[in-house]
Amino acid sequence: MAPSGTRGAAIDIRAVSKRYGNFAALDNVSLHIEPGEFMTLLGPSGSGKTTTLNVIAGFTEVSSGALEVGGRSVVGVPAHKRNIGVVFQHYALFPHMTVARNVAYPLGLRGISGAERERRVNKALDMVKMVDFGHRYPSELSGGQQQRVALARATVFDPPLLLMDEPLGALDKKLREWLQLEIKRIHRELGTTFVYVTHDQEEALVLSDRIAVFNQGRIEQIGTGRELYDEPATLFVGKFIGDSTILRGPAATSGGETALDIGGQKVATAGRLANGGTPVMLLRPEKLALARPGATAENGRNRLSGRVGEAIYLGSGSKYEVVLADGSKAIVRSGLDAESFAIGEEVDLLFSGGDAKLLADDATADLTLT
Repeated sequence: MAPSGTRGAAIDIRAVSKRYGNFAALDNVSLHIEPGEFMTLLGPSGSGKTTTLNVIAGFTEVSSGALEVGGRSVVGVPAHKRNIGVVFQHYALFPHMTVARNVAYPLGLRGISGAERERRVNKALDMVKMVDFGHRYPSELSGGQQQRVALARATVFDPPLLLMDEPLGALDKKLREWLQLEIKRIHRELGTTFVYVTHDQEEALVLSDRIAVFNQGRIEQIGTGRELYDEPATLFVGKFIGDSTILRGPAATSGGETALDIGGQKVATAGRLANGGTPVMLLRPEKLALARPGATAENGRNRLSGRVGEAIYLGSGSKYEVVLADGSKAIVRSGLDAESFAIGEEVDLLFSGGDAKLLADDATADLTLT
């Protein structure tokens, strides 16, 4: 949801393609971003997300299609005339300038000087909690501090749109998590439209109003983090967003139920594929439970036998990798109060049919995730 009092620009990408010879970096991509929305472009390397960002910024020209920012076509408009803020992964700060002069640089290009320039610089530095560092040089700052300065510089001229290309990729985990929350705060304060590129699905879930999942130059699905996690439209999205267990086997559909044969054991779920194809079942780790063989299970729950291949203590609970009879692997996550299992132990994997998402099998979903 866009912040109240937004002053961000809407973005309309309609049937945009970008080709390099016979290679389609973008293939008929369409995406509407609301004013003030935080939209994340998510996908593996080479999926088209950074190319889309570069097209919006004006660093890359489209081969075909329409692109509007704030209701105005920007096809053919050079990057420096689009009034867009950009934050890169590697900061791109001027090493010979102080922090204050780095932040003031875009204002000088726009003819803003004197007291107004100083006011804006101080406001931008205060927003990123760097107001006391204006006299320092980039070499005297940590990576996280440099990235905050880059963010201040990109927003100091009040752009209606801010583009961020993997800005936290070079930082350690703790700092990255802290800056994610800072970026969310800054987005709320500014009301600017944010378009953020990452390959980190957890980062996308933390930050975004909506997420566009890219694969092989196309968008597979657009939605909130919850929609993508709970209701993936394709096998690729289901595997890319969060951990998942994929069950494959000979399928039989009867009435409103689809059953799979997994190594000689039957599991079933309500529903059938609307458009044909080979069905597979996708299950999230928290929807699965482990029990010792022969233990009483709730009526109607599916049961598969397996063996614990990995057992990982996570602090908040445990994560198990279970090898099933057909050689496939299931990922199970349990809470602190759940029963513990050891590596090599025989177990039963339990789940309700209603918790299994039925999707069309797609061999390319595995290939594009490597």
